[in-house]
Amino acid sequence: MLMRTDPFREFDRITQRLLENGRPTVVPMDAYREGDDFVAHFDLPGVSPESIDLEVERNVLTVKAERPAPRRDGLEPIVNERPSGTFTRQVFLGDTLDTERITAHHADGVLTLRIPVSEQSKARKIAVGHDAGREQTSIEV
Repeated sequence: MLMRTDPFREFDRITQRLLENGRPTVVPMDAYREGDDFVAHFDLPGVSPESIDLEVERNVLTVKAERPAPRRDGLEPIVNERPSGTFTRQVFLGDTLDTERITAHHADGVLTLRIPVSEQSKARKIAVGHDAGREQTSIEV
């Protein structure tokens, strides 16, 4: 059986919720580059994939999701620490990313986005010629 040990913990939680003024909670994120993709992982435990909303506008990616509060009619909560409500995160994407080809996958409470680097931003070789002997060499840009 769980027992309440800190009488002020619930007071602190209620105060925190009142001070938030209904603002959405931030979603934790990890991001890195893997080859020609930018990969971002967002923690969304307990969120169904149907409640996730992804939007890109002017290179700003917005991730928004909702987790409803559990309904427990007639039960007195002993511990109520898992957050519910609206969760959101905005990420500013560089011009080098191809926002038209973003892929999203949700598994085990983690949303994974893969955003490819645009073709014009990838390194490429350019042939450099010179007149003496008509030789060409390549320089990577």
